[in-house]
Amino acid sequence: MTQHTDSMQTNRTATLMLDDGTVFRGYSFGYERPVAGEVVFNTAMTGYPESLTDPSYAGQLMVLTYPLVGNYGVPPRTFEPNGIATFMESEKIHAEAIIVSDYSHEYSHWNAECSLGDWLKEEKIPGIYGIDTRALTKKLREHGVMMGRIVIGDADNEIGNGELKIEDYEHVNYVDRVSCKEIICYLPDGTSQTCSLSEASDSRFSILNSQFLKRVVLLDCGVKHNIIRCLLRRNVAVIRVPWDYDFNQLEYDGLFISNGPGDPDTCDAAVRNIRKALSGDKPICGICMGNQLLAKAGGASIYKLKYGHRSHNQPVRMVGTEKCFITSQNHGYAVDNDTLGEEWEPLFINMNDGTNEGIKHKTKPFFSSQFHPEACSGPLDTEFMFDKFTELL
Repeated sequence: MTQHTDSMQTNRTATLMLDDGTVFRGYSFGYERPVAGEVVFNTAMTGYPESLTDPSYAGQLMVLTYPLVGNYGVPPRTFEPNGIATFMESEKIHAEAIIVSDYSHEYSHWNAECSLGDWLKEEKIPGIYGIDTRALTKKLREHGVMMGRIVIGDADNEIGNGELKIEDYEHVNYVDRVSCKEIICYLPDGTSQTCSLSEASDSRFSILNSQFLKRVVLLDCGVKHNIIRCLLRRNVAVIRVPWDYDFNQLEYDGLFISNGPGDPDTCDAAVRNIRKALSGDKPICGICMGNQLLAKAGGASIYKLKYGHRSHNQPVRMVGTEKCFITSQNHGYAVDNDTLGEEWEPLFINMNDGTNEGIKHKTKPFFSSQFHPEACSGPLDTEFMFDKFTELL
């Protein structure tokens, strides 16, 4: 198999500076610009193209604990006729930067189009290698996630002038930044149609008025494309709407609430609209951020985890059974089980720390998971969640 290398190899110094003053020095292999964000770690062994393009990483500096990164390059950045990425999870990289221990300048894979470093440069995303990611991860586990900044070149000068502003991650509405701005409808035959918000109820908008398919409203809080793929494979029409759009004015058969970045407490508009839907009986399913927003609409509270769950190997148990599943996860917030109302109960529990991994309504067809049933990358043990939802339509 042919091996390829970066188009340009540089060894310019790069520095990660944490909020508590800790400094990690390494080398740049991505786009060379200063950047700031919340520093989080992911323990998955593969899947950096999917993780980088996951909108849930918006505003974050992604640390990969697996030591060897870049060895299989990057697949083509192509899109299907309906606008869904062929191999990625969105239209672009959403993570603010990537931090690794050992970057492979050489890559080899049958489907690789370019190197990770060249892709980062193309999308203007910094990358650092040569960092002791074990020490960095240990610090984040002990202290909790914290804000940090990456500086290329003369870090000492940057530390002194403090020009790089760090936003307060918890008070930024990242969902609004990554959600779609128009309504996009997808059909199982691979076609799609886009309309403005004002046209959504127009009788000329044909997909919304299809009489032959079940229609699922997808509340886009930063949706991964594999969620859309999984729904389309189950022969439903997907109506993707912005996070704050009042979808209750549409005709639909079920509501699906997507994953997304940031603090769910910044998404009050979505919670209000979901709460309206709870007064009815149409099936509702949520994933990740969708689990949290559904819980908030039902009256529960959300809290921030110390360092979150970001991996391919989180074990969860279905409540009331001995069934356990290995799941892919990417979240920094969790539902407080003790605040669930009388009509709600936990559906899954994390076997590592006992945190909530899903909820369900006791009498209505409303349920959700904190983990990612669609994974990509990661295990597909729980894709049955999509089957359960579409069977209820």
